[in-house]
Amino acid sequence: MKINVQKITPFEADGIVYQADTCLPLIDAVKRKKLKFRALARYTYPGERLTDDTLGLNSIGYWDANEPQDWGLDWHRNEGIEIHFLESGTMPYAQQNKEMELLPNYLTITRPWEAHKVGNPTIGMGKFYWVILDLQVRRPHQNWIWPDWVMLAPNDLEKLTTILRQNEKVLWKADKRVRDCFQRIGKAVDSDIDGNNSSKIRLLINYLLLLMLELIEKDDVELNEHLTDSSRSVRLFLSELENNLSEAWTIEKMAKSAGVGLTRFTHHCKQLTNLTPMRYLMMKRIELSKEILAENEFLTVSEVAFVCGFSTSQYFSTVFKKQEKCTPLEYRYKKIKVVL
Repeated sequence: MKINVQKITPFEADGIVYQADTCLPLIDAVKRKKLKFRALARYTYPGERLTDDTLGLNSIGYWDANEPQDWGLDWHRNEGIEIHFLESGTMPYAQQNKEMELLPNYLTITRPWEAHKVGNPTIGMGKFYWVILDLQVRRPHQNWIWPDWVMLAPNDLEKLTTILRQNEKVLWKADKRVRDCFQRIGKAVDSDIDGNNSSKIRLLINYLLLLMLELIEKDDVELNEHLTDSSRSVRLFLSELENNLSEAWTIEKMAKSAGVGLTRFTHHCKQLTNLTPMRYLMMKRIELSKEILAENEFLTVSEVAFVCGFSTSQYFSTVFKKQEKCTPLEYRYKKIKVVL
């Protein structure tokens, strides 16, 4: 089948820009007829286009792999909550650095800030379903806003939301009703033409959420209110910062990306690191520059400065010398001399 991918500008929520996963390895595998794939989606997710009747639903579908696969989906995060279900087979899966093997009738729940991947490095053989709902949150402390077509009673929806926000459990053993619900979702996706199954899909997702509530209530999970504290959102941002040091960060941009106000961001950063946000950023950039200087002797000081996010090589050299008591080139020479 032909896979449609709609290319659009990344979308924004509470100042945090997110880009929907393009799932390029999956698209390539389908083109090579390695597996059966069917999905309805919006943004850059692959599949036939969802209509406005299901706004808030970003992707829903399944793949069915009945032969050995040579691809996997690497670490990524979605802009919404993602529910996975494995109907048959086995599937290597990892979430928040916890690796596991999914078995039939197991369900996983991924919050927007939780990194996850499918495959180690390749996926297994099996039939794998997913539903991705955008709840207009990107950080743990933000309040969840469900699509207006979610019909659970307010008390039930609040209970489901609280449990999902205040625990970090990844894996749940589902029952026959959950399995049946996903099979019906698959059939609805299969037969959808230009959104003519929108009502059915909305009803099935509501039923799935009700089943999930019953499932996790039985498990009697221990809740932790601290998981929804704004300090956790700042801590997550700081852990992500190390992979984005070359960005032109300002303190305002950092606070916006963490999803908190400037004053609160500064307070939490000082509490967590004992440094101001810009001082912490500078320290991390210098740490990165030291690694690059020692391991890449043919890069110029200007190139190292650019990679680490410094605006000019002169500024980089000034800051480096102030912290390390030597110039970048002197530091490189000392490190190379030690190795020799």
